Amino acid sequence: MGTENADDYLMLSGIQHDFFCKRQWALIHIEQYWKENELTVSGNILHKKVDQPFLKERRGNKFFSRAIPVISHKLKFVGKLDMVEFHKDKNGVEINGEKGCWKPIIIEYKNGKPKIYDYDRMQLVAEVIALEETLKVDIDKAYFFYNDIKRREEVIVTDDDRNKVLEASKEMMKHFNLGSTFEGESHKNCSKCSLIEYCMPRVTKKKKNIDNYLERFLL
Repeated sequence: MGTENADDYLMLSGIQHDFFCKRQWALIHIEQYWKENELTVSGNILHKKVDQPFLKERRGNKFFSRAIPVISHKLKFVGKLDMVEFHKDKNGVEINGEKGCWKPIIIEYKNGKPKIYDYDRMQLVAEVIALEETLKVDIDKAYFFYNDIKRREEVIVTDDDRNKVLEASKEMMKHFNLGSTFEGESHKNCSKCSLIEYCMPRVTKKKKNIDNYLERFLL
């Protein structure tokens, strides 16, 4: 797969920021602002243990490769995968330096535990799309490994997931090209964000109902 215009592509990992908070994504990827906190530091430590591109493990009819570079021209994303587990499979693809055909399964490492929101999932789906393009193979599932629970969580990749990622990637590229940053909004997760002091999210309050106000204080 060629890498034409790859210098103009966005970082694949940014889609997780975009689904978590669009303003956070814009501050990091458009304004190039970043600050560490306890959560980001612990995440970096976890990924440093995983992202060792020259380390390959083999167990029976499968092997593991780490820090694999990928590119998606459909999404206009470039990135690096934590780990891909290759299983020997006649319906898989040929891999340089390996005999036979292999089926790839992405393993994405995350701090914490499974989330009820989509932002981790959408990053994993984007990784699947990028690896499919890179290796010219169909992939229907992938896994998270959450550090707090020390086990894998399977994710089945649906057409709806793929469409969400594709639409998000178009919006991200549009805003990146315009250089426009989203306005801030107050959210319960703001306190966990390392950029909160720079972001200064807008505090929104529910407007008082004038009739209730008059009834309570004047009648």
